[in-house]
Amino acid sequence: MFPTFEEFKPYVVTGLALGGVYALSGVGIVVLYRTTGVLNLAFGAIGAMGALISWTLINHTSTPDWVAYLACIAFGGLVTFAYGVLLGPPLARRDPLVKAVGTVGLALILLGLMSYFWPPKSRSMFLPTSNWRYHLGFAGIDITWTEIIGLAFGVLVTILVATFLRYTKLGTAMRAMADDREITSTLGVPVRRVEAVAWFGSGLLAGSAGLLLSDLVGLDAVGLTFLVISSLAAALIARLQSLVVTLLAGIVVGLCTALLTPATATERLSCSRSWRSSSSRASGSCRSPRPRGSRWCPSSASSGRRSSGQSSSAHCSCSSSSRCRRCSASTGSRS
Repeated sequence: MFPTFEEFKPYVVTGLALGGVYALSGVGIVVLYRTTGVLNLAFGAIGAMGALISWTLINHTSTPDWVAYLACIAFGGLVTFAYGVLLGPPLARRDPLVKAVGTVGLALILLGLMSYFWPPKSRSMFLPTSNWRYHLGFAGIDITWTEIIGLAFGVLVTILVATFLRYTKLGTAMRAMADDREITSTLGVPVRRVEAVAWFGSGLLAGSAGLLLSDLVGLDAVGLTFLVISSLAAALIARLQSLVVTLLAGIVVGLCTALLTPATATERLSCSRSWRSSSSRASGSCRSPRPRGSRWCPSSASSGRRSSGQSSSAHCSCSSSSRCRRCSASTGSRS
């Protein structure tokens, strides 16, 4: 049975919040690519490690929460700035594919560090804004301020970055480098300085996105690392150029991701129920499918044991004509 509209309502809110964060990440990816020509595939890993650092400061030290949150954002900015300053110039004249592969190497290094310092286990990050709720009377649902911030922050950052690129000298230099790097450098524009600003700003957005997603999605290193795929999808839909299209595409991707959750869950439940009912009608009981040439004993089905078809006389499927050894033994012990 397909979910009703009432069941979809909470997922719409979640999708809008995720879409705002995906747009936030997509804007960082687009600005960095337009300025340096680098498609940063380590965006998710940077945010994930920043979130884990923030979680450690909150749970294992006496650091105030707001300092830990700022540490997450600052970590993203510093890591991407260091990568851009150290490896950006040597890779500046290489093909875009080579530049992208370089960021994959950074992502793998960060994943290795996260696996070493934070072994896989259940962790959770709860921002204070998740405890504050707002009731939408017309929709009949409650939303947290974290979800509101996720959407509003994505929209706000898109507007601010677009304004910065259009009306400031540094933003004009970034747009000029996106058009022609060589001509821009001959006009006296400090290319290295402009690129450093782009790297640092993109890293700050990566840290902010990692902090929000650790609350909205969960604090999992691998999961947060590969959420860059959704942000990258939004950026690619915008052809790595338009910030407004990146915002809209991020919201659409977030909604699609969230709304598919109840639909797929309902489909799996429906398939499971239909299989059970058909199995019950065929055999009179709900029994797991067995491989061809072998027989299952219902009393040992939970343990996953099966008997060979070659000894069907000794090990049967508990038909009326004979009983298997396990059933006979259990019957004898009960008697």
